[in-house]
Order: sequence, then structure tokens, then C-alpha cells
Amino acid sequence: MQTKIEKISPLSALAIKNIEGTEGEALDFLSFREKLSYANISHPGKKTEWRGARLAIKEALECIQHPYPGFFKDEHGKSHPMDNYGYVSLTHTMGLAAAIFHKEMPVGIDLDFVREKVVRLGPKFLDPSEMDFLDNDPLHYTMAWSVKESIFKCQGKRGISLRQNILLQPFDKGARIVKGKVYDTEYTDHHYQVQLEVEQDVVLSYTIW
Repeated sequence: MQTKIEKISPLSALAIKNIEGTEGEALDFLSFREKLSYANISHPGKKTEWRGARLAIKEALECIQHPYPGFFKDEHGKSHPMDNYGYVSLTHTMGLAAAIFHKEMPVGIDLDFVREKVVRLGPKFLDPSEMDFLDNDPLHYTMAWSVKESIFKCQGKRGISLRQNILLQPFDKGARIVKGKVYDTEYTDHHYQVQLEVEQDVVLSYTIW
């Protein structure tokens, strides 16, 4: 998937960044707290992913002329702006990082490579009714996984099961908007719409409003 920066609306933007070779990019925009977090990451791969996600969100913020506030994770692992203004979601996969920001609405974003094994793993994250329309197709299954991940990240609380608490409406492989809901929890029947983009073997999904 190509690097891109997209202004979704005056209130929201996303960025996708190729994170290989970003070691030379300046990180002086980070908050002091973030610089400490970055310094404490010992695994080179995790360090690259963390850096790539921060560079992506900075580019998304610049697209809507919003200052970089610094970000922290809450007890559920969800990132928040340090100035408590707006909503953010970050994701990364092999060689890529993506970020989305909205000034007023919670957001979720996910990136995944299509893999054959996702079909075998389907019963772990899919309701039987969902498997009925996915046709054992790795792309279709990856789309479903990614949409559920974006919804999970948007709702922001641990303890939500992708299989038991997130249900998708039927969609085909050409779909670019998928509807789903969180149900059978204290967030019962909270509905979401998720935008899908497929480029070669990469699936991008993010919540829309």
C-alpha cells in the first residue's frame, strides 16, 4: 500500500506511512513523556513501529492544521491526546503504519496483509452467520477481521470479543463501506460504519460517521 495523507473532512485526516528507512526522520516534535517511552523500547522492530505510528499521526494532524499534542495510552491500551482534545487511533503491520485523528468523534483504524491462514482462524473471531457469507476467501476474511479490529479500537474498551460482541452485516468483496455493531455488552447495539480500501495484498479499514 502506498504512503498517503488524506483529509477526510475539516475535522479528520488519516496517514499511511512506509516505516522502513524512517530512522533518520526527526522526532523532536514528541512530548517529553513520549521521548521517554521511545527510549525504553529495546526491540528494534517495536521501536520502528512506534516511531512510524507517531510520524503518521503527525502527518495526519498537519493535514488539518492541528498541532501535535503528544499521546498516551490508557488502562485499556487506547491512545489519547495529552491535551484531551480529539480522538486518535494508530495501527501498524509489516513495514507500514497508519493513523487517524478526528477532532470530535472516536475513531478506529486497522491495516492487515491478506494471508491464507486467516480462513483457518475464522472461528476464533467470526460469528457463524458471518462465516456463511465470507465463502472461505482469504481476502474476504481479512476484510472482516480488519473491520472488526477498527470497531474494537474505536469503542476503546478491553473485554470486548471480536466473535461474541461484534457482529457485521453481510458484505461482498467489492464493498467499501461495512456496517457492524457491538452487542450483548454495556455498549449493546452501538452501531458503526467502516470504510474499506484494498490495495494489492493489503487491507485498510477505518471508522466513518
